[in-house]
Amino acid sequence: MPLLFLSLDNTLLDRAGAFRAWATGFLAEIGVSDSEVDWLDMVDADGLTSAWDLADAIRARYRLRRRPIDLVEEIREGLLANLRLDPLVAFALQIATDAGWLPVVVTNGETQVQTEKLIRTGLIRKVAAYVISDDVGVRKPNPRIFSIAADRVGGRLSGAWLIGDSPEVDIGGANALGIPSAWIRRGRPWSDERFAPTMQCDGLIEAVAAVLATKTG
Repeated sequence: MPLLFLSLDNTLLDRAGAFRAWATGFLAEIGVSDSEVDWLDMVDADGLTSAWDLADAIRARYRLRRRPIDLVEEIREGLLANLRLDPLVAFALQIATDAGWLPVVVTNGETQVQTEKLIRTGLIRKVAAYVISDDVGVRKPNPRIFSIAADRVGGRLSGAWLIGDSPEVDIGGANALGIPSAWIRRGRPWSDERFAPTMQCDGLIEAVAAVLATKTG
């Protein structure tokens, strides 16, 4: 059965939307205009900024007296509370499974946080397995994390595809591994001249359909 490697944040789950939803509520709570959501979004950098650094930046900008640990917990819990699994994404994963593919989540991040996302959204029941960088000691784009994922389900890298939104981490990882990839654009143009995705798609559902078509077309 061919492997379908899938990124978690902003591929399977709309982390960006969940973060903005939390940020809007948080700003209302502390009495700050929601125009500041763009600043929070910029500092968060699609989750690349650690929750601790984000908390420090928030405390400094809004002169909050909350303990960093409390604010970090609020950020993490708020994000989790706003994450939802799109039923159409769940349906696309089921179609891929029924077509004989093995969907495997490969994600960078903290084990507890990423696992909670999978459990709370129910995504954990829709995939064959998942691998989290913090748990295995290697991060995308290192090809080794994909080898670990393949071993976890007893699959082979030959014939595998990757779907992800990060040019560097996801598509760079697929390129290093030598497997084809589908890049989720999220309204962005491709700009990396070192490598390119096999295909570009507007969302997960389109990407899954396109990948499945490569085996039937």
